Amino acid sequence: MSPATRPAPPAPPPEPPSATVPTAAAPAGTDGEALKVVTARHPWRLVSAVAVLVLLAMAASALITNPAWEWPVVGEYLFAPSILRAVAFTLQLTALGIVLGFVIGTVVALMRLSRNPLLSSVAWGYTWLFRSVPLILQLLFWYNLALLYKQISFGVPFGPSFFSIGTMDLIGPVTAAAIGLALHQGAYAAEIVRAGFLSVDPGQLEAAAALGIPRTRQTFRIVLPQAMRAIVPTAGNEIIGLVKGTSVVYIMALPELFYQAQVIYNRSGRVIALLLVAAIWYLILTTVLSIGQYYLERHYAKGASRRLPDTPLARLRRILAARAASGTPGIGGTR
Repeated sequence: MSPATRPAPPAPPPEPPSATVPTAAAPAGTDGEALKVVTARHPWRLVSAVAVLVLLAMAASALITNPAWEWPVVGEYLFAPSILRAVAFTLQLTALGIVLGFVIGTVVALMRLSRNPLLSSVAWGYTWLFRSVPLILQLLFWYNLALLYKQISFGVPFGPSFFSIGTMDLIGPVTAAAIGLALHQGAYAAEIVRAGFLSVDPGQLEAAAALGIPRTRQTFRIVLPQAMRAIVPTAGNEIIGLVKGTSVVYIMALPELFYQAQVIYNRSGRVIALLLVAAIWYLILTTVLSIGQYYLERHYAKGASRRLPDTPLARLRRILAARAASGTPGIGGTR
């Protein structure tokens, strides 16, 4: 083949397009720096906090500047011997009502959970009766029991009696108050204890029975510690309510706190000051009981997934500890 007829060499294949991915342009103004995190703002929280603070300041100013509150008289009677004796008597009535009430309530709760229909029915009837009748009527009934029965006999049921004693000698005002408070509290305590036992998963009892654990040990080692988690909060509420409920016994002329405050202000005419004295002592008693309830709840909450909310004091300590750890000056602290 002559050179004139030689075919031209094939053209080289076109180069493939570049596989480089174009880089996205950086946001304007960043210059490679980290983005600034802006926290969410809650202006209405600040507004509500300021409003509450203003209301608290107004209330404090009204308490301090108004001479009608008679704070010097409050300080004079706050630790008066008669008031202190009345506080001690209030605590005595509360202790009798709570101890006897929860003993009765525990027995009634076990009767209510019994498979015996008679025991269950009697327990239901007791709870129905004493929750239906107001406490003040129950106290008056026990206080005037001598009008129904002049004497109380002890002996064989429906048979001969061995000895008798006058009702007025056996049931005095203090005894009548303790019986009325205990029976009234027992009806509520029965439902509290019953709810606590029912809150425990029955599968745990079945597992304990399968392992051969005795029934008594099942109750005290498995059921009761878990039931107390449900019993303690409601029981604490009932105890605090009973501290204030003891004021009902003033109708029996017993020298508890509210009755003693009435006696003093009827004699001196310082009504508001003596009512403040009673209110302060009720606040002190209920605060101490609330603190005890909190630590008791925390004790029985061990091993549970739930966590009790912090008290205001515990929250303040946690905030101060966090500020001290981060080096931020806290309230009264230094960097």
